Amino acid sequence: MDCHRRPFLPAAVLSALLAFAVGQECAAQVAPPLPAQPPVGPAATIEIEPALQPAPPAVAKVERPPISFNAVPSPRDGIVARLVASLMPRHHISSVELNDENAKRALDLFIDSLDPLKLYFYQSDVDEFQPFATRIDDMVRAGDLSLAYDIFRRFTFRVDERVAVAQQLLKSDFDFSRDETIIIDPDSASYAKTPAEARDRWRRQIKYALLDMKEQAESAKKKKAEGDDVAEITEVDPIERLQRRYDRYARRWKQTDSDDLLEMYLTAVTMSYDPHSTYMSPGTLDDFQIQMRLNLEGIGAALREKEGNTSVTSVIPGGAADKHGKLKPDDVIVSVGQGEDGEMVDIVEMPLQDVVDLIRGNKGTLVRLGVKPGGSGTLVVYKIIRARVELEESAARGEVLEHRLGNGPVKKIGFITLPSFYLDMEGARQQKANFRSSTRDVNRIIEEFKTKGVDGIVLDLSKNGGGSLTEAINLTGLFINRGPVVQVKDSNGQVQQYADDDVGTAWDGPLVVLCSKFSASASEIFAGAIQDYKRGIIVGDPASHGKGTVQTLMDIGQQLFQNNRNNYGALKVTLQQFYLPDGESTQRHGVAADLVLPSITQKMDVGEGDLKYALDHDRVSSTRHDVYSMVPADLLGELRKNSQQRVAADKEFVDLIRRVDLYVAQKEQSTVSLNEEKFMKRRAELDAQKEDEKEGEELQKTQDEIFRDTFYNREVINVAHEYINGLQKQNLARAN
Repeated sequence: MDCHRRPFLPAAVLSALLAFAVGQECAAQVAPPLPAQPPVGPAATIEIEPALQPAPPAVAKVERPPISFNAVPSPRDGIVARLVASLMPRHHISSVELNDENAKRALDLFIDSLDPLKLYFYQSDVDEFQPFATRIDDMVRAGDLSLAYDIFRRFTFRVDERVAVAQQLLKSDFDFSRDETIIIDPDSASYAKTPAEARDRWRRQIKYALLDMKEQAESAKKKKAEGDDVAEITEVDPIERLQRRYDRYARRWKQTDSDDLLEMYLTAVTMSYDPHSTYMSPGTLDDFQIQMRLNLEGIGAALREKEGNTSVTSVIPGGAADKHGKLKPDDVIVSVGQGEDGEMVDIVEMPLQDVVDLIRGNKGTLVRLGVKPGGSGTLVVYKIIRARVELEESAARGEVLEHRLGNGPVKKIGFITLPSFYLDMEGARQQKANFRSSTRDVNRIIEEFKTKGVDGIVLDLSKNGGGSLTEAINLTGLFINRGPVVQVKDSNGQVQQYADDDVGTAWDGPLVVLCSKFSASASEIFAGAIQDYKRGIIVGDPASHGKGTVQTLMDIGQQLFQNNRNNYGALKVTLQQFYLPDGESTQRHGVAADLVLPSITQKMDVGEGDLKYALDHDRVSSTRHDVYSMVPADLLGELRKNSQQRVAADKEFVDLIRRVDLYVAQKEQSTVSLNEEKFMKRRAELDAQKEDEKEGEELQKTQDEIFRDTFYNREVINVAHEYINGLQKQNLARAN
């Protein structure tokens, strides 16, 4: 929960992490005032000349006392702001003009990007910003960025105040026997109204940090004595660690330049439309392009800022972390070390881009990550050998399982794991005979399955975050005769259908698609089409991820000068939305499972609907398409009933449900006790849950393993077996 951010990358892409807890009080100084509200006239269309022009003059500002802020607006910033304000309504899927509602959202997002836990600003500061809540749209259209600088100056002023007070409080004694709490839910927190209230809040923040460090040290010693790999126990005094951390934090904000601030501010404006529309500064665009051009080596994991922590959002199939097998989505990385004995660098106050630079490295080298699994509990160390993500290792793979349900006959079930919808675009462009694609690989596996006489197929998309739209369409075509697979609506409201035009199928027998809340984008298109055609059943979490939009990257220099020789950054804008054949959007709602199995992932806040200002779900007209007879209502009801009975009788599922309930209860807590005994008891419960989860992962798949023999996957195969039986009894075992 200890968190602060620094503006280097868009919040939805690579926002920065500055995590720590401090004590504070209001120093007897005058905060820098905001200027008077600027006069705003009627909105006008901004014509951008094909040459660099200075931004319109800003409204005169009131003189401020000196502050520690060295960022100076670049002459091009105003033009970039005006262009972004012009491009968003022209290209965004909503086609909505930048308006007062966007302005209100942008102000909230910008303030939240600076102070997500409401630890720095006073309520009076935020109240002073509010008159501008409906002015930001007009100001940005006019190229006026004065408000961003004024709010940021106020913020850095408060940071200096808080860090100074934190250093004072660290010299005092703390009573850990008091029965008091700290708010850990940002939505439940409020800005301090008085110096006394602020000081008390930050006294609690320091107590929380000290208790956290003490618990980590004690837990690490215990685990180390038991022979487990845990993060090295630091010999640095906790007070000294916090003193260094706070000083580094204050220094980092003073390194903010005009590009950093422009990125934060314009990203707040674009994210008022939806969470995937962002502005990339020139530096961020450079880094993005390097990553697109080069096959960079590292651990193969995507990171983001989540409530002030460096959190793992996904583990890339075929990458080093995937092979290692322990790093999971929702884990929090708090330290990074190089090699076997390099110093473990505390990254809690470090910009996320710097964290990425520390983790990235040459293949074959070792990096050590200090990780809190699930964001809490014992700090463990994962030793990962960096590697390059190889297509071969992230490609589709399959195996045939011989399965018996009760005393019935053995069924042969083909199990395919598909980590992504991949396509060798260069090979396809050159019409190479053997270019790689997910469709080609799955088709090859199916042909092998048919020679072995499989009765049905399970396609595992539970960790598939998407990929090529073309591949989603082509792969669907392996299981349907022909017809529309997805509909796409653009910012003009025009809807275009994309169909499988190849007659025939590779597999017309029983099909089970395994999905989770991590199944996104192209996975949802495939699963949704299979469901609309009633071609197979969807099993897993209640719904998939829910990302039903597509983004494009618009080079600002290209927009201004018809070339990209001048780097002005880029606008990533959401310009299309996906719809299934029956007209439903996958946006927010995802694809609902036909048969739900218990899991912790379904309770994680990792779906599209968990993001602020995510676009709404809607629908378009349905398209004409075939409807197969592969999902009889009576059979589906029987499958659900029988699966529920097996789950209720399975002790591992019963224990999973218990852990899910505990996870939800802990997640819903808005406060944590700062009484040492109660704090340690809660942590012990968290650690016990992690141990339970660790036991469930002892069968962690190896690099060569395709099907993991876990209680969850066994139930998936049970469902598939019963589904095959049911179709055969009704003479529906083929999709004719």
